[in-house]
Amino acid sequence: MNVIKMDLEKRYRCQWCGDDPLYVKYHDEEWGRLVTDDHTLFEFLTLESAQAGLSWITILRKREGYREAFHNFDVEKVAAMTAEDVERLMKFDGIVKNRRKIQSAISNARLFIEIQKEFGSFFNYLKSFFLKDFPVINHPATMADIPVTSPESDAIARDMKHRGFKFFGSTICYAHLQATGFVNDHLDGCHCKYLFD
Repeated sequence: MNVIKMDLEKRYRCQWCGDDPLYVKYHDEEWGRLVTDDHTLFEFLTLESAQAGLSWITILRKREGYREAFHNFDVEKVAAMTAEDVERLMKFDGIVKNRRKIQSAISNARLFIEIQKEFGSFFNYLKSFFLKDFPVINHPATMADIPVTSPESDAIARDMKHRGFKFFGSTICYAHLQATGFVNDHLDGCHCKYLFD
């Protein structure tokens, strides 16, 4: 089984993105690129939490809907959302209409702000869990070599659960770390492996 996909431009990329143009664009331009700004970190936290139990491509296809529903991921505006907003979004087709996930996006925003106040930024908070190399660059040869959790994601998820975050267990947390470049899990040979260094 091929572990690297080759497109018409003769580029090799991780097989998980397949041929879907949206997925390929996400892989090539975002996944694994280190994110240091809290706005984008909050966006990915919200999207990853919404993805729990679903495929990532489902959420990517609804990304614009999430931007509309959650004030372009302005954390202060999301934190100020009310029960009336939850009811409104339960009728909005642009997102996954799951009441608990919508409510958690709002409560997670409030907790996100608390972490910003405590650590100076959410980026600083996440980075504080990495005691050695940062970002982590793994060298998976095949998809089977890519882990679904790590000691860091275990520790972050445990701490965030203690703080009250919802839909952010260790597996979702690890996906967040991969997406935001805290961990580089591009397959060896992928043209994006060192693209963002």
